[in-house]
Amino acid sequence: MNAADIAARLADPAALARVAPSMGSYAEGLDPARMISAAVLIPIVLHPEPTVLLTLRSARLNAHAGQVAFPGGRMEAGETAEQAALREAQEEVGLDPALPRLLGRMPDHFTGTGYRITPVVALVTPPLALNADPGEVAEIFELPLAVVLDPHAPQRRRTEFKGRTREFWVWPHERHYIWGATAGMLVNLAKVLRTEG
Repeated sequence: MNAADIAARLADPAALARVAPSMGSYAEGLDPARMISAAVLIPIVLHPEPTVLLTLRSARLNAHAGQVAFPGGRMEAGETAEQAALREAQEEVGLDPALPRLLGRMPDHFTGTGYRITPVVALVTPPLALNADPGEVAEIFELPLAVVLDPHAPQRRRTEFKGRTREFWVWPHERHYIWGATAGMLVNLAKVLRTEG
């Protein structure tokens, strides 16, 4: 899949309609109107074989320590999702905000920790001079877009949490456990980008 194909899918209302705002099973019962607004950048890096840029959060963080995430965080007063995603990507991984070519938003994702996350998809042309903020990011890595587009790659897992069975997505990676909100947003990205949905 090339840059033109990716941009066309993100601009296609029918492709976007394959995905609805998603509320994971951990977020059931929460009021979306009272959730904290946040945004993440989903950077698709245009190598000859494109990839999706991800981070491994620092083990020293108070929330979601050691988890895989997209660059992102809380929206500040007066910010759009795009502005917040670009600001956070610059702060976390040193991505120059002038580099990403913004393509559009994916439907919001609601988390059990009380966040309403707006994913912003962008194309980024390498080479990239990235520099992780060690207070927030332990590692920057990339997941091949071919893996994201493989309908057999993500797996559904179950666990017991507070007396209820919860289901969530997990993506394969040789070193990292990609699950939770990040995995759910990758599933939605795949639905938009794949021609068959």
